Amino acid sequence: MKKVKVEDAVGMELCHDVTAMYDGFKGPAFKRGHVIRPEDVPALLDYGKRMVFVWEETAGELHEEEAAVRLAAMTKLDNAHYTGPSEGKMLLIADERGMFRVDTQLLRAVNEIGDITIATLPDHYPVQPGDRLASMRIVPLVTKEEQIAQAEALCRDRKLLDLRPYQRKNIGVVVTGSEVYHGRIQDKFEPVVREKLTAYPAELLGVTVCDDDLEMIAAAGKRYQELGADLIIFTGGMSVDPDDLTPGAIRKLGAEIICHGVPAQPGNMTLVAYLGETAILGVPGAAISLPTTMFDVLLPQLFTGEKLTKEDLVKLGNGGLCQLCRECHWPNCTFGRY
Repeated sequence: MKKVKVEDAVGMELCHDVTAMYDGFKGPAFKRGHVIRPEDVPALLDYGKRMVFVWEETAGELHEEEAAVRLAAMTKLDNAHYTGPSEGKMLLIADERGMFRVDTQLLRAVNEIGDITIATLPDHYPVQPGDRLASMRIVPLVTKEEQIAQAEALCRDRKLLDLRPYQRKNIGVVVTGSEVYHGRIQDKFEPVVREKLTAYPAELLGVTVCDDDLEMIAAAGKRYQELGADLIIFTGGMSVDPDDLTPGAIRKLGAEIICHGVPAQPGNMTLVAYLGETAILGVPGAAISLPTTMFDVLLPQLFTGEKLTKEDLVKLGNGGLCQLCRECHWPNCTFGRY
C-alpha cells in the first residue's frame, strides 16, 4: 500500500473505501478495488481526498477487509451471520432470540493485539433476531498478518462469542400467602408471572396457591418436580420475617440454595436454588409493582439452560442498582449487567 496524490492516482487501484456524506447519505462513494479514472479526480477532491491509498503487494501485510473477514471467521456462530466487509468492518447479526455471551477476558486479550478492534454487546445480553452483536475491524488500512494469526491462535480453543438460544422449559408456579389462599386479597403475582413467561418458550404446568404452611408449600414444589418441571417459581414470603416460610419450604424440599439475597435492587431478596436438575427461583414482592427486577434479569439465563452459580450472582453487584427510570428501557441500560 502506498499513499499518492489523487491527481497521480489515475489508473491505480484503491485499497480502501472512500466514504461520502451528503444530503443525509453516508456510505462508500468509491469501493475498494476501484481503478481511479480521470473523471473521478474532481469528485475525490470534493470529498476532501487530496491523497489516497492505492494497493501494492507487500509481503506479510493484510488489507483491512481481509483482516476483518479473518476476524469474523474465527468467531462464527450457528445462529448468527456476518454482513460485510463494508468500510473495513464485518458485523455480526443475530438470527434468533437468546442470550448473547462474551468471553470478556479473551476479548480483552484480542483487543490488546496492536491494530485489532472487536466491539460487542455486553456479556449476558438478551437479544432478538436482527440485533447487531459485534463488529470486527482493524484501525489502519493494513496490518501485519502476524497480528491476525495471533488472534486466531487465542480463539482456537476458546469461544470468544456465543448466542445461546432459549430452550423450551416446563414451568411450575407456587404462590404463597394466607391472605391470598383464603381469598382476603386478590393474587397479583400470577398475572405478572404469566405475562413475563410469554416472552419465552414456556409450558406452564400450573399455578398452585398455598397457605402459609411449610408442608403445603413444600408439597406443591415436590409435585411440580414430579411432573417434570425444569423451573419452579415461588412467589411470596421471600423476606427474612419469621412468618415468611417460603425459603424454609424450599430447604425442606431438599434443594441446594445457591443464594438467598443478591447484591441487586429491586429484587434484593431473590432466591436461587437447584433440586437435582430442576432450577428454583424465589421471587420477592418487588416484581408486582416494578416493571423490571432480578426476576427479569435471571429468567433469560435460566431459559438458556445455564446453571447459575454463587459467583454469577455476586457479580450482579456491579450494575445491580436499577435507576428506576420514568420509562423503563431494560435491557438497554446498566441494570443486570455482569
